[in-house]
Amino acid sequence: MTISQVGSAERDLWPSLRVHTQARIGLGRAGSGLPTHHRLELQAAHAAARDAVHSPFEPDVVAQALRGEPTVRVRSAAPDRLTYLQRPDLGRRLAPADRAHLPVGEWDVVFVVADGLSSRAVHEHGAAMVRATTALLPTAWHVAPVVLAEQARVALGDDVASAMGATMVVVFVGERPGMSAADSLGAYLTYRPKPGVTTDADRNCLSNIRPPLGLTYEVAAGKLAGLMGRARELGVTGVGLKDDSEAPMLGNQPKLG
Repeated sequence: MTISQVGSAERDLWPSLRVHTQARIGLGRAGSGLPTHHRLELQAAHAAARDAVHSPFEPDVVAQALRGEPTVRVRSAAPDRLTYLQRPDLGRRLAPADRAHLPVGEWDVVFVVADGLSSRAVHEHGAAMVRATTALLPTAWHVAPVVLAEQARVALGDDVASAMGATMVVVFVGERPGMSAADSLGAYLTYRPKPGVTTDADRNCLSNIRPPLGLTYEVAAGKLAGLMGRARELGVTGVGLKDDSEAPMLGNQPKLG
């Protein structure tokens, strides 16, 4: 095979590989750089990622999509978006004034829908995941009103659950945008969280929830509800709790906030 034939074979291979991934592979080159259309695609993806991080969270969008389910709105201790991005610690704590608005009860679980680093992901997938997951829980479970949290990171759920008296918390949060996905939702499950004590090793994560290119709502909710049931039986989440469902896991690695 000649050198020109090898080059041709490689060019023919890339399109078939790109069908299976959103990664930018085999883009070719124009001189010493990328072809113009690929460079423009990269710039557009970068702009989408920046927009996802900086776009404001709209709780009304999620509340309306929840179709009348009771909700409570809270903010973290970060007063604005810039502070939130610069001070991750403040995004992990409730604003003191909002703590009093949380209903206290003997809740088995509280769902927290948090903007995280992509409000777009939460607007598009948050309500659907709450509905899909609660539909799979036993009717005997006491589910708290859904908490809509602004300027929030994953660990804010610890503070929320502690204030409400919930046994476990599920935080649906917008994940850090990448150059191929700006709308990825993560789900983080924690059993008996303790603010300031619970670590990432105490959580279970489902990542890349964004049909049709990531986990579907049905698959993600099935895995999450199964983990919740096992957590209740064993009294543990995190490294001590494994996903033993048969549904395929298509998500990326966790992106904790």
